[in-house]
Amino acid sequence: MSNKYKMFIDGEWVDSSTNERLETVNPYNQEVWATIPQASNKDIDDSISAARTAFETIWKKISGAERANMMVKLADLLDQEAERMSILETTDNGKLIRETKNQMHFSAKGYRFFAGLTDKIYGEVIPLENQDLFDYTRREPLGVAVLITSWNSPISLLTNKLAPALAAGNTVVIKPSEHASVTTLELGKLVEKAGFPPGVVNIITGDGRVGDYLTKHPNINKISFTGGTETGKRISRNASENLVPVTLELGGKSPNIIFEDAEIDRAVTGAVAGIFAASGQTCIAGSRLLVHRPIYNQVLTKLVEKAKTIKLGNPLDPTTEMGPAANEAQYSRILSMIEAGKESGADLVLGGNEVNGEGLEKGYFVPPTIFANVENSMSIAQEEIFGPVLSVIPFKDEDEVLQLANESKFGLASGVWTTDMRKVHRLSREIQAGTVWINTYRTAAPSAPFGGVKMSGYGRERCIQAIHDYTRIKNVMINYAEDDRDPFSMQTK
Repeated sequence: MSNKYKMFIDGEWVDSSTNERLETVNPYNQEVWATIPQASNKDIDDSISAARTAFETIWKKISGAERANMMVKLADLLDQEAERMSILETTDNGKLIRETKNQMHFSAKGYRFFAGLTDKIYGEVIPLENQDLFDYTRREPLGVAVLITSWNSPISLLTNKLAPALAAGNTVVIKPSEHASVTTLELGKLVEKAGFPPGVVNIITGDGRVGDYLTKHPNINKISFTGGTETGKRISRNASENLVPVTLELGGKSPNIIFEDAEIDRAVTGAVAGIFAASGQTCIAGSRLLVHRPIYNQVLTKLVEKAKTIKLGNPLDPTTEMGPAANEAQYSRILSMIEAGKESGADLVLGGNEVNGEGLEKGYFVPPTIFANVENSMSIAQEEIFGPVLSVIPFKDEDEVLQLANESKFGLASGVWTTDMRKVHRLSREIQAGTVWINTYRTAAPSAPFGGVKMSGYGRERCIQAIHDYTRIKNVMINYAEDDRDPFSMQTK
C-alpha cells in the first residue's frame, strides 16, 4: 500500500481541491510507494494568499532573533531526523543513502548559517554633499517567494532557497518536483514542530502545470528555481510579465581539466567523483574530462580500471556506490544520449546500455559509461546528459584547454588539477564558470557562493550574498534644514 501525502497550506494538511493525485515510483524497483496531490489553481491561490497574510501580519514584523530561533530548531530537527529523511529521499529518487544522509546534515548547517545572519541585514548611512540632509538605506524582505526545486537533491536544493528566504523575512510557497516530493512534504512536519507560524511556509505539489501557474501569479515577489535550462527560460518569461526577480540555478556541462603536472591518482579519483557520484545526476557533474595529451592514455586507462570497480545496487545499501536513474524519463534520455555518442564516432571504452547483476533487474540502472577521443563539438560534449556518461577530450596546451572549456553554452562549475600555482590563478581567472575547483571536485560549504553564468543561470546561493537576493533596498532621506527651497527645481545639493 502506498503512502498518501497531503499538501501543507496555511498550517494545515490538505488534499487537492480536485482530489487529483500523482504516483511516486521507487526507481530501484519501479514500484509505486507513495502518492501526492496535484494542486489545482485554487490550491495555488490559497497557498499564495496564506503566505501573503502571514507576511503582512506576522513574519515581517518579528525580530531577526525570533526568526533565527525557529531556524535553529528546524536545523536541530533535521539533524535528529536525518536517518528517516534520508531513507525516504533515497526511496523517492534513488540517490545513495550515504549521500542523502550527508545532505540532511549539510542542510542543517545551511539553516544555522543563515540563522546567524538574520540580525545582520544592515543598511548604510550615505554621506551627502548637503549637510542638512540625512540619508540612509534599509534592507527589507521582498514578500512572498516561490521556491521550485529539482528531483535530484530535494532537501539540499530547497535549503539553498528556503534558508535565506526565511532569514530575510520572506514567506514562501514551495513546489518540489513531482518526481521527488516526499521529503519536502516531510519537512513541512518539521517546520510545524519548529514553531513557524501558519502560512510562513507552504508546500504544494504537482506537475508542470503547477509551476507554470505559480510563476505567472501576480501576487508573488520572488522566484528561485533549480532545474533544466529550458524550464528556467520559461519561468524567466513568466516572471517578466509581472517584473518579478528570479534566481536560476540551471544546467551544466562542466569541464574537469587534468594537466601533465597533476597528481594523477588524485585527479582520476576526482574525475570519478565528478561524474559517477550521484549517478551523474547533478548539475555540477564534471561530464567533460579534458586531459593533457602526454598523459591522456595513462589517465584513460586508470579511469576505466577505477570505473569498472564501481558497485551498482540498492541505493539503501550503504556499500552501494551507484544507484539507478531517478525516473523513467531521465533513464530514457541517458540511453538516447549514449546512442548519440556511439553514432557520433566517439570511442565507447566502458559501459553503454547493458546492465547485468543481482538486484539490478527492475531498476533504472545505467552503468558507468566512458567515451574516449571525443570532439568538443559532439552532442555528448555539449548537451547536459544528467547521467553517468563521461566524455574524455585531449588537449595540447593551456590555450587550447581554455578554448575547449569555454566553448559551451553552460558555465556552472569546473575543475583544474595541477601543481603549478601560477597556472591555477591564470585559469581560475579565465574559465567561464561560477565555481572553479582546484585539485578537488564536488565540494561545498554553506558560506561558499554557488551559481552559474551563461545558460547555467544567474544569482548565487549558499552565501551571504544570497540573503541580499531576498531583500530590496529602500532609501530614506531626511531634510532638517530650516530654510525653504525652490519647489520647481529638484534639490540636488
